[in-house]
Amino acid sequence: MSNVFREFVQKVGSGNHTGENLTRAEAATATKMMLLGEATPAQIGAFLIAHRIKRPTGEELAGMLDAYEELGPKLQPITSARPAIVLGLPYDGRTRTAPISPVTALLLAAVGQPVVMHGGDRLPTKYGLPLIDIWQGLGVNWTALPLTKTQQVFEQTGVGFIYTPKHFPLINNIWEYRDQLGKRPPLATMELIWCPYAGDAHIITGFVHPPTEAMFQVALALRGVTKFTLVKGLEGSCDLPRDRTAIIGLSSSAPQELERLHLVPREYSFTTKNLPLGTTEELVADMQQVLLGNPGELMQTALWNGGFYLWRSGICPDMRSGIAKAAELLTSGAVASKLQELSQAVNLVAQNIFPKSNYHSHF
Repeated sequence: MSNVFREFVQKVGSGNHTGENLTRAEAATATKMMLLGEATPAQIGAFLIAHRIKRPTGEELAGMLDAYEELGPKLQPITSARPAIVLGLPYDGRTRTAPISPVTALLLAAVGQPVVMHGGDRLPTKYGLPLIDIWQGLGVNWTALPLTKTQQVFEQTGVGFIYTPKHFPLINNIWEYRDQLGKRPPLATMELIWCPYAGDAHIITGFVHPPTEAMFQVALALRGVTKFTLVKGLEGSCDLPRDRTAIIGLSSSAPQELERLHLVPREYSFTTKNLPLGTTEELVADMQQVLLGNPGELMQTALWNGGFYLWRSGICPDMRSGIAKAAELLTSGAVASKLQELSQAVNLVAQNIFPKSNYHSHF
């Protein structure tokens, strides 16, 4: 048993009147002790559920990120005219609405905007559809690549994926606790703003509950992150909803202030509904139709999201031109070509064949 960790459990688990928040340094130490197995299973379980009930602070999230920074993997900087976009998506996946972020990533990379994603397999508590399964359905198998080879693919294509079971195995044990407890611990909140990239980055993350946005602001400010986008997205993802106004917080020149953006789908001629999630095979088939430039509900989602992210990354001057650019990229085959390039790069690198980079970041 760790007496140090017991003190952390006592602080977060003492109730409304006598409980205390952890300092940033304490949160970092507690996270490292859990990842390294220096606390007992009883202590880890007690801490995770007590911290869940207490709710984390932005300072605690910053400390957890410090621990991930110290112990976790990072893709190294690539030459790019723009900061890499790091998409923070819930690791336990999607169950209700069709995700679009892999298409968004390909679309951005097709115009020289590098994108980093991260995640694992089907995970608790939701056991929803994870990104890794969608990529595999599209012909891109990230699971076999060690970090050095993922780095090579990232340099060649502008798309990188940190596959946590292989690249960050220390967090694997924590997933068993999540399953047994049946609730997401604050670590799941922190992962949404984790940045496994060592270069200049633009953090884009989803959230569900408004207090989470405020926690993110504090944590990112403490970590010195000045470029971020916070999206009240579908199932906590970065995907903009079509059935309601998209509520988005944009980083501004004043660190503690958000620029607030409200995007109304019908004002841009989009139907106000989200495509339900069917089987993985159906989703992949729908994505392939989008990549062929064919109309449909998922194409509407792709244009809505693609337009926003092309504007937000500075490639297009406004939403309407972003939507038009997204349509052009999809119907011209440019995004499909990027997928083919990515699939080939992953396959060749896995076979120790290193093609010359075709990626240009100065589009």
